[in-house]
Amino acid sequence: MPPLGQPPLLWLALAGLWAAAAQALRPFWCGALWGFAALALSHRWLLALHPLDWIGVPLPLSLPLCVALLVLIAALAGALVGLWVRLARWLDPRRVETALLLALLWGVAEGALAKGPLFWLGLGASALPGDRPLAALAALGGSGLVCSVQLLIGWLLWRLWRGQARRRLAAALLAALLGAHLLGAALLAAQPLAGPSQRVLVLQPAIPTRDKFTAPQQLRLRRQLLAALAQGAAQGADLLVLPEGALGLEPRLAEPAPIELISGGFRWHQGVEALQQRSSLLRFAAGEQQPSSWLDKHRLVPLGEWVPLASWVRWSGLSAVGGIEPGPPSRLLPRPNGALAAAICYELSDGAALAAAVRDGASWLLASANLDPYPPQLQQQFTALAQLRALETGRWVVSAANTGPSLLINPRGAVQAQLPLGVAGTALVTVPLLTTLTPYDRCGELPLLLLTAAALAWRWARRTPR
Repeated sequence: MPPLGQPPLLWLALAGLWAAAAQALRPFWCGALWGFAALALSHRWLLALHPLDWIGVPLPLSLPLCVALLVLIAALAGALVGLWVRLARWLDPRRVETALLLALLWGVAEGALAKGPLFWLGLGASALPGDRPLAALAALGGSGLVCSVQLLIGWLLWRLWRGQARRRLAAALLAALLGAHLLGAALLAAQPLAGPSQRVLVLQPAIPTRDKFTAPQQLRLRRQLLAALAQGAAQGADLLVLPEGALGLEPRLAEPAPIELISGGFRWHQGVEALQQRSSLLRFAAGEQQPSSWLDKHRLVPLGEWVPLASWVRWSGLSAVGGIEPGPPSRLLPRPNGALAAAICYELSDGAALAAAVRDGASWLLASANLDPYPPQLQQQFTALAQLRALETGRWVVSAANTGPSLLINPRGAVQAQLPLGVAGTALVTVPLLTTLTPYDRCGELPLLLLTAAALAWRWARRTPR
């Protein structure tokens, strides 16, 4: 599930990375190989895009294109890790101040990469689902802090394996493990769960993306939507949610919605020069047939939704609906019954944007995604990211995905309800609306940046004169 397995296997792999930084003859290439292998393992689900003939890619080119995409992003990760290892060699990784600085730099870099165009997993979510107390440290400093702590655990393991001052290092390792887990457990216990609530009905259509726009599947989706709206009205649901892109290109209901509806779909936006198509979460108030408000997707999938130099080269990309344009960066969706923070597809990897929306008044999180034709591995990674976002923000998370995972996660990162993967169905869940802010909600990445600056000053103060 994570790049190199859950703790403690990951910690052992990180210990090997520290060893390469100190002893390898070619540290950059050792680090690059480590990073390449880690990302190739964690993102191997990209191969499930094959075959791409359903979007016009010739079948003989489909698999080579998917393999080339995986190799490209793995090479990028390898280059970043290689540079980190080379920096570690230059700063002397045996020194504790160097270890602290490098661990924090990695955490800051992961936070920055999570805001970029790639679906970045990294080490922050690798503690989940098995080690929620360790992952709960994200409430203090986000996923970057969890990443940094695990790198320091790996450093202590490496130093212990080197056999110098073993008793002292064993005590330090034990203190780090116990301290991190006890602090995380205290954060979990202190996180409130109850509050005023809403009843949310989640619809998981389980319609294959490759056949989504065929007439039979469109008819099937309309029937599912009408049945879910009727079910929600009969069971007293306040809201029905559907996954990303569910309403397709014509977001108009056949009849007025009996309850509030939020669904993924597409809309036209009047830009400065021309109309722009956007992927959005569309909100229909009760009694409406057309959306009255929306939240546009901000982070678009490169090539899949957004094409570089599109103004010069008109190409629809790998999306079945053609190229689309990004919306504003805010993830806050105001509603009369309480604002929510929403992530569309892999926007879920950016915890800072959701924490900012919580700080602006969101009382729960909604993750809306398609995730088809990807295998269960990606769905498990998506679940881990949803758990991490719940821990960071102290909010309940509802996920609505086409083939899964459609689930409910509490603010302590525990999955409370989930629909079976790949099977059409509905789930009625109760979502408490919370207002308490975590330190990460209040301060975002600032504590991690201040710690990094302090570690840099410490390393500079203890530099060895040449």
